[in-house]
Amino acid sequence: MSVVRENRESCLILWIDNPPVNALSQEVRAAILAGVTAAASDAKVQGIVIACKGRTFIAGADVKEFGAPPTEPFLPDVTAAIENSPKTVVAAIHGQALGGGLEIALACHYRVAAKGAKLGLPEVTLGLVPGAGGTQRLPRLIDPIVAAEMITSGKPVDAARAQASGLVDAIAEDHVAEAVKFATTKSVAGRRLSERAFQLDAEKFEALAAATRKQAKGATAPGAAIDLIRRTAGKSFVEGMREERALFLHLRSTDEARALRHIFFAERASSKAPDDIGDVKPADIKAVGVIGAGTMGTGIAMTFLDAGLKVRMLEMSDEALSKGLARIQSSYQDSMTKGRITEAQRDQRVGAVSGSTDYASLSDCDLIIEAVFESMDVKKTVFKQLDAVAKPGAILATNTSYLDIDEIAASISRPDAVVGLHYFSPANIMKLLEVVRAKRTSPMALVTALAVAKTTNKIPVVAGVCPGFIGNRMLRAYVREAGLLLLEGATPEQVDKALTNFGMAMGPFGVADLSGIDIGYKARKEMAPGSFEPMAVTVHDKLVEAGHLGQKSGSGFYTYTGGAKAPNPAALTFVEEARSKAGRAARAISDAEIVERTMLALVNEGYWIVEEGVARSLDDIDVVYVNGYGFPRHRGGPMCYARQLGLGNVVKSVTGFGEGSYGKWWPISPALAKAAAAS
Repeated sequence: MSVVRENRESCLILWIDNPPVNALSQEVRAAILAGVTAAASDAKVQGIVIACKGRTFIAGADVKEFGAPPTEPFLPDVTAAIENSPKTVVAAIHGQALGGGLEIALACHYRVAAKGAKLGLPEVTLGLVPGAGGTQRLPRLIDPIVAAEMITSGKPVDAARAQASGLVDAIAEDHVAEAVKFATTKSVAGRRLSERAFQLDAEKFEALAAATRKQAKGATAPGAAIDLIRRTAGKSFVEGMREERALFLHLRSTDEARALRHIFFAERASSKAPDDIGDVKPADIKAVGVIGAGTMGTGIAMTFLDAGLKVRMLEMSDEALSKGLARIQSSYQDSMTKGRITEAQRDQRVGAVSGSTDYASLSDCDLIIEAVFESMDVKKTVFKQLDAVAKPGAILATNTSYLDIDEIAASISRPDAVVGLHYFSPANIMKLLEVVRAKRTSPMALVTALAVAKTTNKIPVVAGVCPGFIGNRMLRAYVREAGLLLLEGATPEQVDKALTNFGMAMGPFGVADLSGIDIGYKARKEMAPGSFEPMAVTVHDKLVEAGHLGQKSGSGFYTYTGGAKAPNPAALTFVEEARSKAGRAARAISDAEIVERTMLALVNEGYWIVEEGVARSLDDIDVVYVNGYGFPRHRGGPMCYARQLGLGNVVKSVTGFGEGSYGKWWPISPALAKAAAAS
């Protein structure tokens, strides 16, 4: 039964029991409506409480109904029935009240939350706006600017902040008991939000509108929400609801909404173990070792510390170890100062990390991750020493970005214990984790890696072994085309601007400066001859050899002086020299060509990666690029974007690029050609 009725102290409790997240399926909506309607005419019932079994309040719509036409009873009908009930209705919230769940709570006359509960309207993250009164009731309940910020950002607020704003009426240890008390003692009078009005502070609202559009990076839903709130301020609730519902129904059929639904489901699927693994249980990970206390190593360590695990760091010198531990302590101190964590959380996390310069200190660790210099010889040396001290059953992971994990695994006596855990910098912030399955990685090691990703709040994608795995292999194609565009007439600034206008978080040359141009320079030294186009990275190499390493040296493709960023004259000189060396005359290059060349380089390489079995699916590639490489989420990832372009059009363009001067890098993937023919 999706909703169970309980009579307690002249109160009807409607217990929603629809695991795992009490989603608002058609059955749940119908049961809530029936319960509220029945209570209205039941003289024994003084009030109604809507509560949930399990770990959370209603966490949103039923994902199985995403993309399908709405079915009766529609959610606005349910919320209207709740609000219009002559009996007091109280929402008893624990866990998360999100989307339609919060809209149900807003329709209630009072809201009581458990400590730690979170409330939000994340519809914009799916290309939508709330469709059952969220944009109309919330600004009638709390400060309209705060409401608009919640709606347009999609970010939830915790119970304490919700109470401070007026969104929650009370926080209680036993939130259901307190809700029952409210339902049987509080009046409905003045509590129907549809009877209120709201107005906007024009100056504050327009500032929020400008910030929202800037942060949206081309996504339309946040701006549509802003416009809706602006239009409906001062209007009646009925008019506002009519406009909200019309916009909701329009947006749910757009390419953007389809792309966002696609990436939502793709992320859910990517964390599942491969079909051939079988029913294997993950190892219990309690203590984690991290080798290397540099930027990446400390970021990885903090990922586990944030999850409540103990971490032991290893470095080659006391000085390097002290610097790494100090970096962790400083980061947590900064987080506490900014209010992101409490003093107790800071102390707990700092106290859970220790360090050593002796490999023997890792002998009791369940998982050991190396994050040392990207050199095969260095990594083999590390794994040889790990092989000698790690306990039986320990998982041995490498954070390599490019190197052959099969070769690393073959160098020790227990290759089945080796798995790739490719983190993205900063490791404690970035969500993506490429879990690289080597030829001899055991099922237990793989499922443990996936479980670790979940524990540490990462989005994992399983990849096979090849140079660069999924993300960095595709990145080579993207960087190649960006570099070749310079030879043909574009500037670094033009390429970066075209791609950020498309929605990328940063352009390729800005990214190179941020990460350090020398990182790619060193990585290419480890790559096999002929595996990359040298002309595409001529400017990169010239910059490194001249000491222009990017932001860390104060100059790269751009100069960084006093916080100001500007094109680097040296880089432009190197572009002219490379162009001359290649015998190319500069021509006018449009932003559209920049986007097409770089995006379709990703797409074609992605199809090759799936065809070779390096990635399990096209969806996994989208997850990698959205979460690890700044691809605009509202476009769903490069492979989703290709389908929106039309695969026949993609094949035509890729074929044309294959006939160009650097056509050897554009062999069309048979999988792409086959998919286009079938579309």
